Amino acid sequence: MYNFKNDYSEGAHPSILNTLLATNMVQQIGYGEDDYSAQAKTILRNKMSNANAIIYFVSGGTQTNLLVITTLLRSHEAVISAKTGHIYANETGAIEATGHRVITVETQDGKLRPLDIKKVLQDHLLRPHVVKPKMVYISNSTEIGTIYNKEELQELSECCKSEELYLFLDGARLGHALMAENNDLTLSDISALTDVFYIGGTKNGALLGEAIVFNTVKLATDFDYLLKQKGALLAKGRVLGIQFLELFKEDLYFTLAKYANAMAMKIADAIKDKGYSFLTNSTTNQIFPILPKDIIEKLTQKYAFYVWKDIDENTSAIRLITSWATDENKVNELIDDLKKL
Repeated sequence: MYNFKNDYSEGAHPSILNTLLATNMVQQIGYGEDDYSAQAKTILRNKMSNANAIIYFVSGGTQTNLLVITTLLRSHEAVISAKTGHIYANETGAIEATGHRVITVETQDGKLRPLDIKKVLQDHLLRPHVVKPKMVYISNSTEIGTIYNKEELQELSECCKSEELYLFLDGARLGHALMAENNDLTLSDISALTDVFYIGGTKNGALLGEAIVFNTVKLATDFDYLLKQKGALLAKGRVLGIQFLELFKEDLYFTLAKYANAMAMKIADAIKDKGYSFLTNSTTNQIFPILPKDIIEKLTQKYAFYVWKDIDENTSAIRLITSWATDENKVNELIDDLKKL
């Protein structure tokens, strides 16, 4: 059984493990004040062309979303998200548990647009009897594999600024979005167009870890207090700093994401050649082919994946995810099996 269910089935890239071992006995200051974390932050600021960016390393994506949203929102304020957004669909109500409502928008491609935002704002004018939308939450790549282009992000950014909303980009799979064949965004663009975003390491070569980036100093005021209060400030912060240093000092992060995308597109091309369609037009490491249920049943004998959505009584969309560590021989084997079915 080979796993195409997620992009964190393996541990970490060997370069990270080797560096963790090589630096293991080097004494460092704790709580993220170590030399490795400082070097990683300097490299990231250079790559995003933002010397003033405030960066914190934390362990996971749900934790990141919870920390950022509860830091920036007051008790009566809400966050706008696509219905497929991770904070709504896959975080066990973590945001709502803090008292902040997640206002969802139904979209076909997992992306939000200015018209969606304006509609939500129009629906929440009955002050003070309704929550106040204050943040727009987006993911790049989205939870269904699509990506934002530069024009789309610029339009969202302009809308948020004009409406005095925070724009927060979930980058759990940001590497895959930036390395997609149709992408025209850079880290610098994302830093310039959002208020806060994060760079996901867990799903792209790291053992664990996400880098939260506040693009203006003001937004990060007292964030370190909240990190500690919420149990997110690691004593051995070096473990996170070393990983991001290794991922970004020679652009390993982008190399790994490019490979993961290439494996997914290789599978997608084979499925297209068989005449099957897809739930979304994904160019990243998540693809959602629509297949006959009898073929899906046969594939489950050898491969693990999620059945995402029933299309009709005879077909379903499945989700296949590839990673930096996906075995190309297994990809070829899957393609051969598809050709025989």
